[in-house]
Amino acid sequence: MEQFHDTQIIALDDLSGGFEKNIPEDARIRFVQGSITDSQLVDRLFEQYRFDYIYHLAAYAAEGLSHFIRRFNYTNNLIGSVNLLNAAVRAESRCFVFTSSIAVYGQGQLPLTEETVPQPEDPYGIAKYAFEMDLRAAYEMFGLKHVIFRPHNVYGEYQNIADKYRNVVGIFMNRLLQGLPMPIFGDGEQQRAFTYVGDIAGMIAGAPFVERAQNQVFNVGADHPCSVNELAKLVAESLDMPAEIEHLDARQEVKFAYSDHSKAESVFGRQKQTSLREGLGKMAQWVRQTGIRDAVEFTDIEVRKNLPASWK
Repeated sequence: MEQFHDTQIIALDDLSGGFEKNIPEDARIRFVQGSITDSQLVDRLFEQYRFDYIYHLAAYAAEGLSHFIRRFNYTNNLIGSVNLLNAAVRAESRCFVFTSSIAVYGQGQLPLTEETVPQPEDPYGIAKYAFEMDLRAAYEMFGLKHVIFRPHNVYGEYQNIADKYRNVVGIFMNRLLQGLPMPIFGDGEQQRAFTYVGDIAGMIAGAPFVERAQNQVFNVGADHPCSVNELAKLVAESLDMPAEIEHLDARQEVKFAYSDHSKAESVFGRQKQTSLREGLGKMAQWVRQTGIRDAVEFTDIEVRKNLPASWK
């Protein structure tokens, strides 16, 4: 984008769900390995660079698991966010872009709109909504402008496929390549709208430079939902493999979740909608080149009561 033609970019990531080799070779980019939970590191970076724009996409986005890792969830997804917010206020940054989640809505009238009253049903959604409210409070108190996006079920190239608790498309592809069945909780009739990352990345990147977007909340993502059963069939098709499925006990989760995007379209214009079949094909090609990744176990479970058997 033209706005970033001569801009230095500092990428901070703890690599808990990503890989340094995913960063493009670009002289403008400096990678720093570390966590937003490290307030001293965050403060040092802000003191050195006085960031004009902050893009906060860091989170451990495992909604179901968040019930059992509350301390970890709030430390990473809320306290870490607050560290960034404090530093941005002190640096008098121009705009703070935050990727929240439609997990803030919980069970609601479909399709979910920005006017739907948030009622998050898991600690992950609670943390996201809490920080949304804090951004609004920081704007009222300090004048820090922000843009909040609520994406949903994003997938695509470079996604972490090794985490067994999140990124269902990656889980399915990684399992199939290992000759293992795709795990589905319950009957698989849960519905989600799966969003190809390339369809929303540009909108998020350009948000600080769209005046009408400032201090607003936007649902972003795919328009057409499908069941998890249908997703499994399409994933298998993208890899040209049989759709082997293992149904596990149902877990407590929102049954239907997809949102309305008319507000985003009115501000940013109509965005490309990559079909699920096409997007899965692109990701499958990348996954074949990247290869199988060993599933990563979350070892610091804080509460084991009602933990799904497959996660024990």
